[in-house]
Amino acid sequence: MCGIAGFTGKGNRPVLEKMIAALRHRGPDNLGFYECDGVSMAHSRLSILDMSPAGHQPMKCDQGDVFLSYNGEIYNFRQLREELQKKGYKFASGTDTEVIIYLYKEYGEECLKMLNGMFALAIYDKRNGKIILARDRMGEKPLYWSFKNGELVFASEIGAMLVHPTISKDLDTLAVYQFFAFDYVPQPRTVFKDISKLENGQMLVWENGRIRSDKFYELKIKEDITVGEEKAAEKLAGLLEDSVKARLVSDAPLGVFLSGGIDSSSVAYFAKKHKSDLKTFSIGFREKTFDESGYIKMAVKAVGSNHYHKEFSPKEMTDFLPEIFAKLDEPFGDPSLLPTFLLSRFAREQVTVALGGDGGDELFMGYPNYKFQKVLHLTGLRKIKINDFFAKHLLKIFPASSKNMAFPFMAQRAIMSGRFPAHLRDFAAVGGYHRLLKELFLFGRDAEKELFAFADEYLNDHKDSDYMAKVVLLFQKYYLSDNILFKADRASMYSSLEERSPFLDCRLVDFANSLPHNLKLKGINSKHVFKKAMEGKLPAAIIHRKKKGFGVPLAAWLRNELKDFMLETLSESNIKETGFINFDVVRRLINDHLSGKMDNKKILWNLVIFTRWFKNNLISP
Repeated sequence: MCGIAGFTGKGNRPVLEKMIAALRHRGPDNLGFYECDGVSMAHSRLSILDMSPAGHQPMKCDQGDVFLSYNGEIYNFRQLREELQKKGYKFASGTDTEVIIYLYKEYGEECLKMLNGMFALAIYDKRNGKIILARDRMGEKPLYWSFKNGELVFASEIGAMLVHPTISKDLDTLAVYQFFAFDYVPQPRTVFKDISKLENGQMLVWENGRIRSDKFYELKIKEDITVGEEKAAEKLAGLLEDSVKARLVSDAPLGVFLSGGIDSSSVAYFAKKHKSDLKTFSIGFREKTFDESGYIKMAVKAVGSNHYHKEFSPKEMTDFLPEIFAKLDEPFGDPSLLPTFLLSRFAREQVTVALGGDGGDELFMGYPNYKFQKVLHLTGLRKIKINDFFAKHLLKIFPASSKNMAFPFMAQRAIMSGRFPAHLRDFAAVGGYHRLLKELFLFGRDAEKELFAFADEYLNDHKDSDYMAKVVLLFQKYYLSDNILFKADRASMYSSLEERSPFLDCRLVDFANSLPHNLKLKGINSKHVFKKAMEGKLPAAIIHRKKKGFGVPLAAWLRNELKDFMLETLSESNIKETGFINFDVVRRLINDHLSGKMDNKKILWNLVIFTRWFKNNLISP
């Protein structure tokens, strides 16, 4: 993995150096710069393929008229290289970077459709005086941009963007509201008015002081009703094995994250078939309802890997929070960022690349919400909404619980999200949305009315999709990209580790999205065809185990280990520094949680994250 940054027009070498310095954790091995004709590009490299100086970036073609700064891995680069060699192209390195350059020279912007991998890239076409920015199909790698007065600024992370003198720190109040409701800001927004996310599968072209954007890939649910269950399972297993095999190519040490769930265990199973000395990594917790060590041991025995496990106490885990807060350049509220970071840090002691199981739940309807949505749809209950009056009284029925995936907490989340249209409720239920959110902010605008504008706009292009297809598409487009993959990227990059996700191979994604819903969610049996594909390969106990998220005992921590930290962070003086958060509501949320009256961990954690982020980025010099 790497970090990229650049701009046109205003700016100088010191600005460029500061931008790339903010990304050094993404690529500690080497720095590179290009400056010419008012175009500036920089690159920080984490060496994975061809670790020699021949892989230096920004890289140029032999004629010196096309330059590339690139973050990612292209898994079909060898096949593409062979095709280009037949056309007469010669290569000076063994990198996929050089392949992208000559692929662009041969096919232009159409080359993006030929890339199977994860990437965020910037191509400077000196011949035509244009810059092309592009982000991979599923959004595995991040890319941010800003366009003002004809000038373009771009970078892998917001922290690098803020270094540039044309970028203001003015907040987008709707985006702030969305962060508190969902734990993240849905693309293309960020919390800053001046900065946008490049969307997954999107290309942005700057030319002659103007920009245009286009999609080179669009998610689609197109059911193939002729496929049979046995054949689908067989093809799925073959695609996953091929995807895993392609992601084992590395000149740096490589391993696999192993949680004991079907997704990561399947990746480890296929990886072991092609890598006899496979290393796998996991971490554990002492809180029983969050610990997965029993399933991990079962998976290790089935796979036969060389396994490394580390158990963390609550204090050991929470001691890492200041480091994470210092690195976090945009608010992100999913608390599983912490264990994912610890897992990455632990694995980085021995490997530079790790394969993970991200994407399996989104492709094969593995989350509990899909079952709930199916019931709502089939019974017609999705038409019923829960207003504030009933929500207030229904919430009193369910006691607070600190257990993982506890029913009372899940019920509370369902009740509070019940005010929204059914196909949108999952965003609020999984995120931090709270019935008091409208009272929490002093924005002078009703942000809740615009909360789901992004989803409505996206679904305008999917009007012909059925109800369940819309639910799946929204989770793949936003929750997967802006939450799960953001978390995976940041947690791994903070440790200078590259994480690869075999489930997100474009062939596998398109195949999964072509399957009928009843092959993925058969009755209330989630991941049906995937489970069938792994029969005889993994123990039945792993294949059919209950879904368990990679979480932390946050509710209990906020009442015990993190209580003082929370109270200090959410002090009246700190809250009032923001200028738009109502401290009276904050105090009420805290008291209700500490007394056990309500499980307010989600909204309180988002308040902690935002307040710390605000002080680090908008108040500190």
